[in-house]
Amino acid sequence: MPKNSRIFLIALVCSVALAGLSYAAHLEPFRFAPMPKQEVQTQGKVELGKKLFFDRRLSGDGTTSCATCHIPEQAFTDGQDISQSYPTTRNWRNSPTLLNIAFQKFLFHDGRVTSLEDQALFPMMSAFEMNQNLDYIEEEIRSVPAYVEEFAKTFGDGDTTKERIAIALAAFERTLVSVNTPLDRYLLGDKKALSADAKKGMDLFQEKGKCIECHYSVTLSDDKFHALNVPENPAYKDDPRYSATMRFVAKVYHFAEYRDLKEDPGRYLITKEKKDWKAFRTPALLDIAKTGPYMHNGVFGTLEEVIDFFDRGGGQGNTVLKPLGLSLEEKRYLKTFLVEALSGEEVPFSYPQVP
Repeated sequence: MPKNSRIFLIALVCSVALAGLSYAAHLEPFRFAPMPKQEVQTQGKVELGKKLFFDRRLSGDGTTSCATCHIPEQAFTDGQDISQSYPTTRNWRNSPTLLNIAFQKFLFHDGRVTSLEDQALFPMMSAFEMNQNLDYIEEEIRSVPAYVEEFAKTFGDGDTTKERIAIALAAFERTLVSVNTPLDRYLLGDKKALSADAKKGMDLFQEKGKCIECHYSVTLSDDKFHALNVPENPAYKDDPRYSATMRFVAKVYHFAEYRDLKEDPGRYLITKEKKDWKAFRTPALLDIAKTGPYMHNGVFGTLEEVIDFFDRGGGQGNTVLKPLGLSLEEKRYLKTFLVEALSGEEVPFSYPQVP
């Protein structure tokens, strides 16, 4: 059996396992996502986290919530190339989807943390995202009687610590699961779930396109980091706010030459290993049709551009990819597979009443 086919079989098994949970996930999705050993998922934590997710008190000036950059109707992204920013500042990376985030081994494009609890606090205290003081947010939430009561019911007392805020947010985010994709149904035996063109695209995905070498497992990601030399987004080349954010982050991570930085170093800032220069986490592909623009900096606005990038062998000078030689028809088949087969069904979403 060819190597790619063996890998694809692993992906199929994992996808079928997720698909088997899909229907029940409509009712109780929080039961199925991985959990830290020290935490127990409860409906109370989920409901509290859902309110906090939409609460603008979590930002320094009271104008921004987690949902500002992770909009339910847009597959929990914000649909922009570079994510929303705190007033007068500029973010420097794309806002990734939160769908199926509980199944990811590493979080953020550079993989700086490995738990949703740790991830939840980063945007809050980021100077260019929500710009909030974490000690202050404890007192802000404590000043709301309804929250104190809900924290008491959920955690046993009304202490509104930042750690508990993060636990509640993570609990809610674990319920964001993409369910019942056509690929799920196809792998469970419904051979009519995919069109003829999508099936041709699936063959290309695993063989000629070699996509399956990095996109497998439950979310169709290898949870690794690859330096593909994705080009910088030209729209922000001369934006001083973008440059300031890049230098600021590099300085925080003790990059000595931060003042001369002209490009996003990627995971290198975390590991300081040469192989990780401009390396980023392999994105999950479920619901990819809903999560553009693409890449860590949103430089590609369409899936056609993404496919063209991989077809020509990635960015200049990278050693990971080689040209694929796809025809126009093959590119169309591949896109059909990505759009048709990997899109989960719409799950009704109700907004909470924030105290």
